[in-house]
Amino acid sequence: MTRVDLFWLPLGAGGHSVRVNGRIYEAIAARLQGRRRYDLYHAALEIHLPEGQFVIEQAPVPDLQGEERGVVVDGPVGSRWAGRFRIFRYEIRVWRGGQIPDIAEAVDSPRRLTGDEGLARRVLEVVRDVPSLVWGRDEMATGEMWNSNSVIAWVIARSGLDARTVEPPANGRAPGWKAGLAVAEQMSLGEAKGRV
Repeated sequence: MTRVDLFWLPLGAGGHSVRVNGRIYEAIAARLQGRRRYDLYHAALEIHLPEGQFVIEQAPVPDLQGEERGVVVDGPVGSRWAGRFRIFRYEIRVWRGGQIPDIAEAVDSPRRLTGDEGLARRVLEVVRDVPSLVWGRDEMATGEMWNSNSVIAWVIARSGLDARTVEPPANGRAPGWKAGLAVAEQMSLGEAKGRV
């Protein structure tokens, strides 16, 4: 059955270091913004089509065999300069037959975004056009850093699905989500102006 499902994974699922750093980040952000703390989530997509299952997500570059994971875009982490080294790079995958790591820890998931085959195919197409912005920076002046949630929000918005109705689980937030929506909108407006 054709479908596009979104999964919310607790930040740092399966990894102690990321989980601890995420909690520290959220504690500082909450204090600076004068609000309560939230659980942090990382989004990933799973697409089912007649020819197979595909996983879309942003992740660290584990090795140089990206073609085996369906890597279509990569980018720097922290700074463009640091991105010269593999440890400071991320990859965006359209992984046929792939698995979302730690999917067993997903919360309030899967969330069905569509069962329309045309839209599902559009999701796969637009991933190749994700801008390779610096992870952890706000290069496009959106008010949020670019990260894995930005990528998924961008893909959903650019594919024609309504990303603005997607919310993280209760008592949670997805840092970077609004950055993805804003960059997708900026690009759409730029394309519209180019057609005038």
